[in-house]
Amino acid sequence: MSGRGTQSVLVVEDESSIASFVALYLKNAGYSVRTAANGSEALAQVAASLPTLIVLDLMLPDIDGIEVCRRIRKGSDVPILMLTARDEDVDKIIGLEVGADDYLTKPFNPRELVARVKSILRRAGSERRQIESKQLTHGDLMIDAGRREVHVGEEEIQLAPKEFDLLWELLDHRGLVLTRDQLLERVWGYTFAGDTRTVDVHVRQLRRKLGDASPIVTVWGVGYKVTVAKDPVRA
Repeated sequence: MSGRGTQSVLVVEDESSIASFVALYLKNAGYSVRTAANGSEALAQVAASLPTLIVLDLMLPDIDGIEVCRRIRKGSDVPILMLTARDEDVDKIIGLEVGADDYLTKPFNPRELVARVKSILRRAGSERRQIESKQLTHGDLMIDAGRREVHVGEEEIQLAPKEFDLLWELLDHRGLVLTRDQLLERVWGYTFAGDTRTVDVHVRQLRRKLGDASPIVTVWGVGYKVTVAKDPVRA
């Protein structure tokens, strides 16, 4: 056993029927489960006891899921799986940009939800521990896996969890072109059935946050790679 029974999931969902059946499937998979019916209750529960992962509905009766995610991200990189009833790219993209790790559109197969939870936690756990003592540098860019910190020169750059993981994956495979499908598999743990927009959104965010220090270039029709490092700027 991997000790998954000690892992807790907070399900934030105002529709009680959905919350109960999601909780049932997660409990059957070995997780302890708490529920919250609105954003305020979710934030209070997170502040009182941080769960291992949060399943967060986008549409809540008080504070919407985007704002809940944004507030949680100010103090924690706990994995967040966002649920949305709308099948519109804009909702998914906004959720990813505020730091959600993944999204799932309603109606969904509860087995797929459990599979995604397992995948997110696997990526957040074992693989992170394997590299926790490693650092990578690329010109003025330095990324520290143990501290989950990224610096450009002396300035620390705040990245969402999946932005960090994506940057690490690309830097760790510098010199190679990684396809969007490969990045989905390596960073998120599975494919999104061709939904490669997820990768593009995160690359766009990395470029915005890193500015001129971003080493990521697009290989049209294929994917992304890291450019040759420039010499660090010295004062």
